[in-house]
Amino acid sequence: MMKKILLAAVMLLGTATAFAQHSVGSFTLQPKVGLNIATLTDIDNSKSRVDFAGGLEAEYQATDIFSLSAGLIYSRQGFKMDDTKIAGFTVKGDSWSPSYLNIPVLANVYVVKGLAVKFGVQPGFMVDKDDAGDAVKTFDFSIPVGLSYEFPTVPVVLDARYNWGVTKVIDAGDDSPKNSVFQITLGYKFDL
Repeated sequence: MMKKILLAAVMLLGTATAFAQHSVGSFTLQPKVGLNIATLTDIDNSKSRVDFAGGLEAEYQATDIFSLSAGLIYSRQGFKMDDTKIAGFTVKGDSWSPSYLNIPVLANVYVVKGLAVKFGVQPGFMVDKDDAGDAVKTFDFSIPVGLSYEFPTVPVVLDARYNWGVTKVIDAGDDSPKNSVFQITLGYKFDL
């Protein structure tokens, strides 16, 4: 799946011309709120859980089609599990919802007016373990990829990205549970 996303991004980059909505050399700020659809990989019976994401991103428009952005996003992640039958008894499912402060640093390539392909790196720091033990790692590293669209008549931005977890979240022996987070936000972008 990751190869398909990167291939699509490269194809879109090849057709890019001047499509940014802000002038070269400008800085913008964007407060944003939205939701995460999060889970952990390599955990049996795990399901996605929906929770809050919100924060602030700053963007520098380097050229007509290229910009750099960095942000600070509060992100509720984790996973939930279904009820499981063990020896004829039903064990109720549960969820784990740690909170992170994520710092996405992204390259944005505008492929049509207002539409940007985004990719970059994202260190994250767990600020609430939600009663998890010492096996939980408090540092996370992800690779975000996605799209955003800035509406032409109002400075509102719809952003959808997938944060592909690279580091283990839990020290689980042979298993390698990593964050897998799809994030959708709505922001208000204004010039500085």
